[in-house]
Amino acid sequence: MSSRYRVAAYVSTLLTVLIWGTTFISTKVLLNDFNPLDILFTRFLIGYVVLWMVYPRVVEFRTWRIEVLFILAGFCGVTLYFLLENIALTYTYASNVGIIASTAPFFTAILAHFFLKNERINPSFIIGFIIAIFGISLITFNGSFTLKLNPLGDLLAVLACICWAVYSIAMRKISELGYPSIGSTRRVFFYGLLLMAPAFLFLDFQLNLQLIVEGRNLFNILYLGLGASALCFVTWGWSVGVLGAVKTSSYIYLVPVVTVTGSSFFLNEKITSTALLGVLLTIVGLFVSEKRVKIKK
Repeated sequence: MSSRYRVAAYVSTLLTVLIWGTTFISTKVLLNDFNPLDILFTRFLIGYVVLWMVYPRVVEFRTWRIEVLFILAGFCGVTLYFLLENIALTYTYASNVGIIASTAPFFTAILAHFFLKNERINPSFIIGFIIAIFGISLITFNGSFTLKLNPLGDLLAVLACICWAVYSIAMRKISELGYPSIGSTRRVFFYGLLLMAPAFLFLDFQLNLQLIVEGRNLFNILYLGLGASALCFVTWGWSVGVLGAVKTSSYIYLVPVVTVTGSSFFLNEKITSTALLGVLLTIVGLFVSEKRVKIKK
């Protein structure tokens, strides 16, 4: 892989993290009028339609063995990850979920170690992970240390991280098969939406179209659908194909950094000196982790 592609992949990953780190603002606004399932289904439906418009070509079916990868990616990366994370927030503290969600690179590295031959864990990854998680903890608490364990909610958050790790591994394998990034992402969205349907039987789904077209709601749902879903899942999948699942996932460490910065800018939330120290440690942890994987050619 040429250095030009790798530089582009790093830029793509940073752009993705920048957008994902600010999605909580849009979600927080939309939660005033919609429930989590409403938001989740609508954003990925918009993303799916837009990807068809951008790439109106049918992605070929090869074998069911390959198709299982798409199904697995859609089920774990779209359906389960977001549902488990949202449900976890109803049982435990947001700070707990925030910290646990940032451990996704750790689970990705473990699965990659066993299922991807060209990605292995080395000591620098462990050191970087510890530094980053400590920094993320400082950011999450932002000067108020009130960690409380809630077994059910915390377990659901951990399961969400494992689902994201499975999604990352599946996308890495899909990228190696030569599928177009937009087409493969669209197929993943299709299975994610399809497998989301059973949740309608157990969770409240009452999408109000009249509320969606209101100015503020429309802007935020389009931001989630066009930016955080259609664009970011394509750029993330492409970056995974270029950099590898583990190296790309380590940039998830930066999501809380973007989040706390965005909350200060858009919501006027206070950033303490403790949180600033956490930002510094998180960035240091990322740089240390970047040395952890060597991709074999």
